Amino acid sequence: MPKIYVIHENTAWVEPLRVAFSQQALPYEEWFLDEGTLDLTQAPPDGVFYNRMSASSHTRNHRYAPEYTGSVLAWLESHGRRVVNNSRALQLEISKVAQYGALSRHGIRTPRTVAAVGKRHIIDAARKMSGSFITKHNRAGKGLGVRLFHNVQALEDYVEGDAFEPSIDGITLIQEYIRAPEPSITRVEFVGGKFLYAVRVDTSLGFELCPADVCQVDDAFCPVGEATPATPTPRFQIIQGFDDPIIGQYQRFIADNGIGIAGIEFITDESGEIYTYDVNTNTNYNSDAEAVARKHGMQAIAEYLGRELRALHALESAPRAALATA
Repeated sequence: MPKIYVIHENTAWVEPLRVAFSQQALPYEEWFLDEGTLDLTQAPPDGVFYNRMSASSHTRNHRYAPEYTGSVLAWLESHGRRVVNNSRALQLEISKVAQYGALSRHGIRTPRTVAAVGKRHIIDAARKMSGSFITKHNRAGKGLGVRLFHNVQALEDYVEGDAFEPSIDGITLIQEYIRAPEPSITRVEFVGGKFLYAVRVDTSLGFELCPADVCQVDDAFCPVGEATPATPTPRFQIIQGFDDPIIGQYQRFIADNGIGIAGIEFITDESGEIYTYDVNTNTNYNSDAEAVARKHGMQAIAEYLGRELRALHALESAPRAALATA
């Protein structure tokens, strides 16, 4: 009997999905692709394969997990297996340069960005920016490594200092800083290629924006000297009734790039222009925000994968039924 196979490298992020599978009595198996072997002479099992490989795997000492996953996905696809978030989706997950090119082809605005390899070229790229700018890693995740600079000298001091963080793939992005009227971004979630919900994320504490419960910062990260409000605003809030033409653009983008499940982040500037800056094909959800809104991303993912599994089973059963009646 075919089952659902979950490809990943972070056990904690899969726990809510395990619960959803159990509640829906769905057969599944996890493939933890940190290291291992791949026998290309063997055929993969039948089933639906859900790729949850993360661009931030190297921060958990799983340096080559994406490369290993890329090989496994190529193997699965060569045998015609159903893969949710396929090889193309993985390519976009681990390269913001690839993301921005694909987004632009769909008419989706992205911030002005220059990719640089080498410290001297990072500084030279910053001189092309007309105002404040940020640096980020081409392959990162969770907003790690993102820094804001208001002038080139500050960047030069950072790049030449001990605190400099090189990108794991050697590519640093220098990107124009989009000034928003309030410290927040919007993350739009899709499951099965369809809009699920949008969530407002408060960025006042910094740029580590992973919504999973295991990523949440505690009170130690509150800005020094600022009083904590009696009823602090939740960092993640699902927006009721969110509706914008960007949803249709995102849906066409993900359909064209082998993506079934994703969270896409954008920021709105002071004039109301939307700038999309990140595509997360290994999406997570915030349980507190979902409890308030009564929406549940992992449940929706399990339902979607269950439908895909039933469709696969029906397809495989049809030839046998035809032979039985012949």
